[in-house]
Amino acid sequence: MTLNEQANQLAVQLEAQAESLRIAVHRIGGATILDCGIAVPGSLQAGLALARICLGGRAEVTLQAGPSLQVVSDDPVVACMASQYAGWQVQVGKFFAMGSGPMRAIRASEPLFHDIPGKESAPVAVGVLETRKLPTPEVIEYLAEKLQLSADRLTLLCAPASSLAGTVQVVARSLETALHKLHELKFDLKQVVSGYGHAPLPPIAADEIGAIGRTNDAILYGGRVTLWVRSDDTELATVGPKVPSCASKDHGSPFADIFERYNRDFYQIDPHLFSPAEITLVNLATGKQHIFGRVEAEILARSFGS
Repeated sequence: MTLNEQANQLAVQLEAQAESLRIAVHRIGGATILDCGIAVPGSLQAGLALARICLGGRAEVTLQAGPSLQVVSDDPVVACMASQYAGWQVQVGKFFAMGSGPMRAIRASEPLFHDIPGKESAPVAVGVLETRKLPTPEVIEYLAEKLQLSADRLTLLCAPASSLAGTVQVVARSLETALHKLHELKFDLKQVVSGYGHAPLPPIAADEIGAIGRTNDAILYGGRVTLWVRSDDTELATVGPKVPSCASKDHGSPFADIFERYNRDFYQIDPHLFSPAEITLVNLATGKQHIFGRVEAEILARSFGS
């Protein structure tokens, strides 16, 4: 089954529980829209479902003590990089959202898809939009055209970061950030076998800027990722220190402060900052374990308490 078909099954289940999970169902431009936190309260369970759908059904996402979020996948490259990574900037007129989810694997226009598996053709498409506004009929028309599917074959799940479900789905990206950082460092992701990610769930912020700060900090300063790989220990010892967020020149302050320092321009921030606080690489070829980075409890306390 394709990523999109697996995600569609989960989306159908989510739609059936709309009332109990405090989400709303809309039909816009022929597409199915699941509002998980824009004009509705949403819920933690909706957030967990949103995160699983964003991963194309190829990972388990659970709420742990703390509270914290755990992500486990035996197909992490496809789940995280071909599906969950927010690699599609959806901009139509005044509407803008970061697009993620398995619909990316159908379009597969990002250079990333030259280096990873996961490109697919599917009879349905499912996407996740991080946004404070529901998509317009023009947005649906744009996406349907790019995906070469009729609008009635498209399902979109929407939530802002400053919502219960939105915060959950963003913090569930700890594993994805580690894989993306390794890809940026030219590490062959085909060596990755399985993955585990864990990050604290921050207080839900009252506004998007606050939510962007806290959800990023949860991963940058509290995220722990373990990857099981088949690789060379010398290569792991070389690339490993460059993976955690502490390898970045912008590491050391709450993300909201860094964001303001660069006048709220993401593209001015050192891209190497966006990775978990700690990474463990377990080499299945030799049995050796490599640990890099550190959790920064003091910075997390400043971020979550502000």
